[in-house]
Amino acid sequence: MLAAYAAAADADQPLRALRVAEIDPPPVPEGWVEVQVAASALNHHDVWSLRGVGLPADRLPMILGCDAAGTTSDGRRVLVYPVLTDPSFAGTDPTHDPRRSLLSERHPGTIATAVRVPPTNLVELPDELSFVDAACLPTAWLTAYRMLFTSSGLKPGDTVLVQGAGGGVATALVVLAAHAGIRVWVTSRSESKQARALDLGAHAAFASGARLPERVDAVMETVGAATWSHSINSLRPGGTVVISGATSGDAPAKAELTKIFFKPLRVVGSTMGTRDELVALTRMLTTTGIRPVVDRVLPLADAAAGFEAMINGDVFGKIIFEP
Repeated sequence: MLAAYAAAADADQPLRALRVAEIDPPPVPEGWVEVQVAASALNHHDVWSLRGVGLPADRLPMILGCDAAGTTSDGRRVLVYPVLTDPSFAGTDPTHDPRRSLLSERHPGTIATAVRVPPTNLVELPDELSFVDAACLPTAWLTAYRMLFTSSGLKPGDTVLVQGAGGGVATALVVLAAHAGIRVWVTSRSESKQARALDLGAHAAFASGARLPERVDAVMETVGAATWSHSINSLRPGGTVVISGATSGDAPAKAELTKIFFKPLRVVGSTMGTRDELVALTRMLTTTGIRPVVDRVLPLADAAAGFEAMINGDVFGKIIFEP
């Protein structure tokens, strides 16, 4: 089948490790269900995989991708939940399993014409949602949903700062928070991305690192080292920073420990979400009519162009591949 896969690892030139070609996927556990992929989404996770982060050489070649929507052999429209738990895990929240993995880490991913997953990882896709919109949800939009509604403690009327206005998680945060009655401020180095965030519903936009008019109730942090000090300094006493990624690195120049304990602030890690939260997210979209922000839709055969755009930061919203 046609797929985008990591054939090697290249920390400095990740595109060199990418192949878009026919490949025979390795076998998967008995009882898994095949989904014919109608749309899949690109995430930073896929670029990190090409760099060799979390994907050792003995698992190569590996089909990339965590997100997909498509149809089963019996014609059901489904969304793929990408978190896989270890057989020994007995909890109810898969993100609490220390041995968990995502599709494309131990088992073939979704940027292909087909993907196989456990039946419990399928979510029925409402007719109101297109395959393209649905493919945006399992990683970026689910991450944003949990950050806002499970991890942050925010309520309508509060103010949230979203660091980095253009990424998939950031655009989801803007749309979801604005529709939940939360005042949304964003930062970006790009004036055009600031303007586009305002068009999505953000109430104010600022240059990266700019002093804000007032301190905020919570900060949604996905950038990491480059914005960490600004995030801590932007919080009101008792505020919360929710961190779900570190695209600029995980070693900030200052940890800001004194400010964290003196103010005092909450630092909350947030990863993905549960299958139930993904179901709730789909219901929110069908109820409100809001839809994901799609940067571009590309044929799977042209997947390398999407990877290049993400690596260069030339993205506002999600990049989608259609077989």
